[in-house]
Amino acid sequence: MARPSQPLISRTATVEAALVIIDSEGLEALSLPRLARELNVKAPSLYHHFTDKNEILSAVASRIISKTTLPRPSPTDDWAEWFTQLALNTRVAVLRHRNAAPILLQHLPREVTTDLYERAASYLAKCGVPVELHMQILDGLEKLALGSAIAEATHPRPKNRIGFEHVDPEAHPTLSAAVKANKLTPRQIFEHTVRCYLLGMAHFGQLDHEDIA
Repeated sequence: MARPSQPLISRTATVEAALVIIDSEGLEALSLPRLARELNVKAPSLYHHFTDKNEILSAVASRIISKTTLPRPSPTDDWAEWFTQLALNTRVAVLRHRNAAPILLQHLPREVTTDLYERAASYLAKCGVPVELHMQILDGLEKLALGSAIAEATHPRPKNRIGFEHVDPEAHPTLSAAVKANKLTPRQIFEHTVRCYLLGMAHFGQLDHEDIA
């Protein structure tokens, strides 16, 4: 079947329709014929904006991450607090579309929203963070945020509980005690992990600065 001479749908509408299908029916439900039916067009109409399904998935990944709310700049240039909130906001953006979360393993945020990373790097520079640490901070936070969000999206647990499903108090007494002692929610553990990571980066950055001085 030939491609229509004029596009019958927009790129934005196509991405939104794909996300609706994934949210409601799961990632495996998305196909070009299914997407075309959702848009009330024939499949060739999709090729006005996308070369294949993989390009649509990349656009879906970009749509998800682009909805991450950027924190307000800190009046005291507290970059660690700003990035902690950014990581939390990224996690929220991904968890709004749990079925689509695995797409971000194939289409990493850095590949689909490079402008966001430029803004983040610019904020680090503004706050005086040594440029040698920028890549470590951005790379580490991306992995922490994605790892937390995708793990929770694909293996949801009770909101206020984190632990090990198959822990046996007799076979795993130390681990069992750790699970029982934990009072933090998954979100709180993630936030604490990010803060520790950033404080560590700030500490090593300060040490490097003192060595140079």
